Amino acid sequence: MIERPSGLGAQANPEFEEQKQRWDRASAKGKSRKGPGSGAVDRTISDVPLKTVYGPEDVAHLDLARDLAWPGEFPYTRGIHPNGYRDRLWTMRQFAGFGTAKQTNERYHFLLEQGQHGLSVAFDMPTLMGYDSDAPQALGEVGKCGVAIDSLADMEVLFDGIDMGDITTSMTINGPAAIAVAQYIAAAEKKGIPRAKLGGTIQADILKEYIAQKEWIFPPRPHMRVIVDMIQFCTREMPKWNTISISGYHIREAGSTAAQELAFTLADGFAYVEACVEAGMDVDAFAPRLSYFFNSHVDFFEEIAKFRAARRIYARHMRDRFGAKNPKSWQLRFHTQTAGCSATAQQPENNIVRVAFEAMAAVLGGTQSLHTNSMDEVLALPTEKSVEIALRTQQVLAYETNVTNVVDPLGGSYYVEALTDEMERQAEAYFTQIAEYGGVVEAIEAGFFQKEIAEASYRYQRSIESKDRVIVGVNAFVRDGEQVAMDLLKITQEMEREQARSVQAVRENRDGAAVQRTLERLQVACRDPKDNLMPHLIDCVNAYCTEGEIVEAMVTVYGRYTERSVF
Repeated sequence: MIERPSGLGAQANPEFEEQKQRWDRASAKGKSRKGPGSGAVDRTISDVPLKTVYGPEDVAHLDLARDLAWPGEFPYTRGIHPNGYRDRLWTMRQFAGFGTAKQTNERYHFLLEQGQHGLSVAFDMPTLMGYDSDAPQALGEVGKCGVAIDSLADMEVLFDGIDMGDITTSMTINGPAAIAVAQYIAAAEKKGIPRAKLGGTIQADILKEYIAQKEWIFPPRPHMRVIVDMIQFCTREMPKWNTISISGYHIREAGSTAAQELAFTLADGFAYVEACVEAGMDVDAFAPRLSYFFNSHVDFFEEIAKFRAARRIYARHMRDRFGAKNPKSWQLRFHTQTAGCSATAQQPENNIVRVAFEAMAAVLGGTQSLHTNSMDEVLALPTEKSVEIALRTQQVLAYETNVTNVVDPLGGSYYVEALTDEMERQAEAYFTQIAEYGGVVEAIEAGFFQKEIAEASYRYQRSIESKDRVIVGVNAFVRDGEQVAMDLLKITQEMEREQARSVQAVRENRDGAAVQRTLERLQVACRDPKDNLMPHLIDCVNAYCTEGEIVEAMVTVYGRYTERSVF
């Protein structure tokens, strides 16, 4: 009988060692690859050094029970569910929003008819920054990168004809997130749907705004109070609602490495946990409803390793550092979106191919929900045709490739396990650096995150300009005289004027005294740290206060944030 190693890193037998020596000699005679991309063959996109081949010695330190275990078992490296996608597929959630609430509502009905499982709201820039559509700061931006939502009236139109108690909705908004939740609750309750029945996710991750995306309103410290109030309220009154979606997606889009995305995202998450615990909340009361949002870039194996490492790191910290007792508090649940920063304006049809690989990496990494980008998003908001192709990409992946048949099919790969360990090692090193600043907020104020991301982005751009790293259709395999000829979705000036007239009509047809009364009560609550802000925000929304009016009332107490420049 042949003796076999008992684990991944078990001592190999003499025959295996002899084979290794033969391979060493053969490998030494190899010739370095020439041509496009040859300068990057020994490194991941994130600059992690790569060996030519991986073997038992690269995972010799692994303890199967401690580091891998089985799917559904701590530390969840192999997934949080015992049967993975055999029991339930990931949620196919296409991010959508443009123009007016009426236009976006029509797109939602189209997507639901095509087999989408849940809705994901993209808001326009004025809404994300807390400005009404008729504000001077909104000029030229209304409805351009998402839907304009100025008041409860818009939220009612957005979900017209949609059962808000039956579908789940994800809303990607951060600065005014608590206001958006209040609007969603009010719109549902006007339909007779109680808040306790609402399922979905609000992003609300303001820390990553200061780090990467730059869509903030208040300074970090008072805004953390707003977030904690929202988490407390939703934990108490909305048991099906994911109270915050801590986002690495925008950190990666800003130019971070995979390890930076992993580390900075989890550090933000732990900062929210600390803030809630300091506010007197039991960690097991709110942690099971926390969710995460990651980017899936085009470096296939690095992304899979990142997702697997994220689960393991999170489980250990939640159990050992924060003392969570409920296994659901240890389980990192996450949504994934394919990488917008990997898409190219040149030869945009190539983006369909990139998205397919990125989507498969997310699935092999065990995501709970997925958005696939459309091929034309680098040029404009996607058309119905390109959105349909993006959704069909997920459906082909789910129903034709058979990747859903086995949980964590790459588990045990020497390469994947070694790369998972490296992701974890780099993340823990960043946690140590952040702690030396005193925490996430202090590191933001010192410009630490911004500097790290800027340097990583610069290194990546240099690798493209030197052609060490190939981007097909951009710095290699380019066609002379190439022009993009695609049908693009266009948002007109008339649409912007229509939305401005709409918000003005809301102001003219409401109870002005009720508006003033609710805004004044909100300001009083902002000054009282013991008064939860959410009921006051819901009152403002039900009085048809606009988002801009609510934000300005809060700014009088909290002020507006100005970023410190870092060189």
